[in-house]
Amino acid sequence: MKSIKLSAGPIDYTDSGGDGPVLVFTHGVPMSGTQWRKVLPLMTGYRCIAPTLPMGGHRTPMHHGTDLSERGQARILGEFCEALDLTDVTLVLNDWGGGQFLLLEPEGERISRMVLVACEAFDNYPPAAARGMTTLARVPAGVWLLTRLMMIPAFRHAQSGFGGMSLTPLPDDIVKDWFAPATRNRRIRRDIADFAGRPPDRASLLEWSEQLRGCQIPVLVVWATKDRMMPREHGPRLVELYPNAELVEVADSATLVPEDQPELLAQHLRAFLQRTEAPTPHSRER
Repeated sequence: MKSIKLSAGPIDYTDSGGDGPVLVFTHGVPMSGTQWRKVLPLMTGYRCIAPTLPMGGHRTPMHHGTDLSERGQARILGEFCEALDLTDVTLVLNDWGGGQFLLLEPEGERISRMVLVACEAFDNYPPAAARGMTTLARVPAGVWLLTRLMMIPAFRHAQSGFGGMSLTPLPDDIVKDWFAPATRNRRIRRDIADFAGRPPDRASLLEWSEQLRGCQIPVLVVWATKDRMMPREHGPRLVELYPNAELVEVADSATLVPEDQPELLAQHLRAFLQRTEAPTPHSRER
């Protein structure tokens, strides 16, 4: 695991290295780059970078007063790309959809393609199933209570929560690792509360979405047919929003497509990258 210091604080990340096209993978709340552990090994030939953003799965708290709102998180992601001097980036989102708002920031010029995999969009921040976390994050000791509840297997695997995010049962060690930092560190819990406890209002979200209309970069929308969190109609709506977008629906998957259908997702990613002129060095030689 590598780490880089940003104005918000240190951001941990994994980086496969190499001289292939750059893919940056983001994650949900309070997850980490391990959300992509099944997909990244299938993307050989590409430089795959997976930062752990300050949404709860991060090991080191951010500086006090850091903007951890949806737009703030997007700016942190942009600063991360800038600090690593990443250009011609393919940004891949799953679950958390706020990375789209990076396109509204100056650092968004570094993004050349975007892949939206069953993620938040329009006014679905947070999805209905996650609004209990938002409520807890607003009350004193609410995040502390959430971390304790997540230690109970029945709560951890409940279909109304994390258990419903994938059809494939999430490994216990992975989920426990996502919540471990907040369990140990009250300042991490503060960061979760700063992010999850103050989602943008509906009017702002819809306004920002309209500002994205007309963005010309290629966009691949990958939507799951058995997703309880992301409305199925949002897939076609995103294709209408982005004029250079295409939609792929994935059967037998819930929100966490990287968990349920990693091979199929990797195939769609590779095909999209080839079509949008981001082939690997090896494939260029053919």
